[in-house]
Amino acid sequence: MAIVNLLATTALKSVGLLWINYMDYSLMLASLTFINYNQLDPESPIINQKTLHKEYDFVVVGGGSAGAVVASRLSEVPNWKVLLLEAGPDENEISDVPSLAAYLQLSKLDWGYKVESTGRACLGMKNGRCNWPRGKVLGGSSVLNYMLYVRGNKNDYDYWEQLGNPGWNYDEVLKYFIKSEDNRNPYLARTPYHGMGGLLTVQESPWRTPLVVAFVETGLEMGYPIRDINGADQAGFMIAQGTIRRGQRCSTAKAFLRPVKLRKNIHIALNSQVTRILINPSNMRAFGVEFYRNGMSDIW
Repeated sequence: MAIVNLLATTALKSVGLLWINYMDYSLMLASLTFINYNQLDPESPIINQKTLHKEYDFVVVGGGSAGAVVASRLSEVPNWKVLLLEAGPDENEISDVPSLAAYLQLSKLDWGYKVESTGRACLGMKNGRCNWPRGKVLGGSSVLNYMLYVRGNKNDYDYWEQLGNPGWNYDEVLKYFIKSEDNRNPYLARTPYHGMGGLLTVQESPWRTPLVVAFVETGLEMGYPIRDINGADQAGFMIAQGTIRRGQRCSTAKAFLRPVKLRKNIHIALNSQVTRILINPSNMRAFGVEFYRNGMSDIW
């Protein structure tokens, strides 16, 4: 009887040991799968580079609506080393929700600027100064804004070239708008003024209030055309498109930086505020920057 009990106890211990080993293996496998998926997921957060190189070919100051695009495009050349310095942190879950845009203003993701008093505007604000939200976050003001996708006017770009800037006319810049776009509304995506397959997702909001259609119909009754305001003629009414992806905000950081975060030639340093651009007095060329990161000063 004692032998039977001993064998039964040994069998139970063996089963328990096998079960524990199985659970340990499953947890380890699940952890590795999550880590690998998180690294390869094009929408997972960027890598905040702790250790920086001594030198870079390009240092981009500010990872906002423009800086994020510039850094991403420069890093398309494999032998160029790019450093992007952003004074703020990365986006968070709240910034993904379009209806919470106002909640982010005057938060730690906002520089907290105010306009100067003119005596003619902002009369209901303290000291006659309105807030001027500007993003202190990776993605810049594309993280704080209301996501409306509205290009500059054609005449403005043509005027820039007339001022002595070759290549800045509307026809020249249009191809870069198209290159960046992943327009997900077929009735616009198939026109000569929009593109598909780019990094920046553009689409109508998946939900809209009945007032949206009422506004468009009102414009038509007043004599305005219903047309694509980012198309051939830009004056008119339309159901607005936004930088939205599956109902969530699509900032420039999410569009241009997250998909390239595994490139070896681009480093992104968050909470790194540049205080000075270093100029060589002999040739008046910039050779580095001074910035503060986590309360410590660095020169690069």
